[in-house]
Amino acid sequence: MVVLLLALEGAGLLTQPEHRAGFFVLAVCGQGAAYLLSVMVWRRDPARIGLVAVFVVAALLRLGPLLAPVTWSNDINRYVWDGRVQNAGINPYCCLPVDESLATLRDGTVWANINRADTAPTIYPPAAQMVFALAVRLHDSIFAMKLVLLAAEAIGMWAMIRLLRRLERPPSQVLLYAWHPLPAWEIAGSGHVDALVVAFVPLALLAAVAGRRGWAGVALGAAVLSKFIPVILAPAIWRPRRGDSDWHFPLAGILTVVGLYLPYLGVGARVLGYLPGYTQEERLTPEAGGGFWLVEALQTVAGVTMSGGVYLAGSGMVMLALGIAALCRRPGDKAMFRWSAVLVAAFVTLLSPHYPWYFVWVLVPATLTGWLPMLWLPLAAVLLYWQDSDGIPVWVGAVIYGGFLLWSAAALIWRRKAA
Repeated sequence: MVVLLLALEGAGLLTQPEHRAGFFVLAVCGQGAAYLLSVMVWRRDPARIGLVAVFVVAALLRLGPLLAPVTWSNDINRYVWDGRVQNAGINPYCCLPVDESLATLRDGTVWANINRADTAPTIYPPAAQMVFALAVRLHDSIFAMKLVLLAAEAIGMWAMIRLLRRLERPPSQVLLYAWHPLPAWEIAGSGHVDALVVAFVPLALLAAVAGRRGWAGVALGAAVLSKFIPVILAPAIWRPRRGDSDWHFPLAGILTVVGLYLPYLGVGARVLGYLPGYTQEERLTPEAGGGFWLVEALQTVAGVTMSGGVYLAGSGMVMLALGIAALCRRPGDKAMFRWSAVLVAAFVTLLSPHYPWYFVWVLVPATLTGWLPMLWLPLAAVLLYWQDSDGIPVWVGAVIYGGFLLWSAAALIWRRKAA
């Protein structure tokens, strides 16, 4: 299975020079099948595969995409540009890349390939910006940025191993993340900032289970200011129960967010960057709402029209109910991990991201809980490379979210019968 996993990655690499998205998707889908078979073999005898073997295969999976040119996303060019701007002593939120005051920083590779260079300021929050600046200080190149993000991913895998040992589970379970095709393509290949979420979220959970509540807040705050979305994990990590004055966690998280924003506040409200414009562009606002797959599916399949405001209100109520349930969970590390998985799965399903790399961090709670149906979301997410300009095709969303729900239901029924 490992040989097949690597061979299909080679096939995927061959499709990149000509941007043959269809063949690339087929190759990665084949990888996904080989990955699932590998997971099933591992589950039958976890001791059969040691950590050394896990990381050798993980390294081989990442080597090809790391050395290959970036093909399916140009986001990494903005990362390098933002780091370059900061190292020149300029606030990255102040100017568009086409601004003439930044003309001396331009080149023919990075600057020439920045998306929305003439319309959008940077969208990336302060923790990500600081990592961009560090990477460019080490070396001003796309390859160096990839290496720094791979190092962040490695930290996340180390934290996951520590957490698995804490749960008395085999550390080789980290292969649920390490051998998954999506991180290899989206972090080693495209160099996406989601690697920072993969690093900081397990660190937050590790600090929480070790009783270092303040450090848990710091790590989650850094995760939030890497890509905003991990804020949904706060109810799963916090424990404001009677008799337990867990104020260190929220206070440390808030202070971390404020502290990371401080160096950039000279631009005022512009410190939010392109975030408001991005939600409009992706049609994720109350006025639009067409960017949510469930809204479009209801319209296409059942002819039911739902406004974005109604959908957002309903989704907010669902997440609020789940957050309250997470706060009221039973004591123990396992309950924290389970609720982390529930919150992530619910949020991703309701948000229905338009890009595959948004699904990479789903693998963190999937790996820690061993809940195999969650592996389907990032496996099927590669189909989003077939999306059209009008949003997610209904059939793609049906495969991603319908497949996840069906597998989850089947697993729950099987577990109940076994019990």
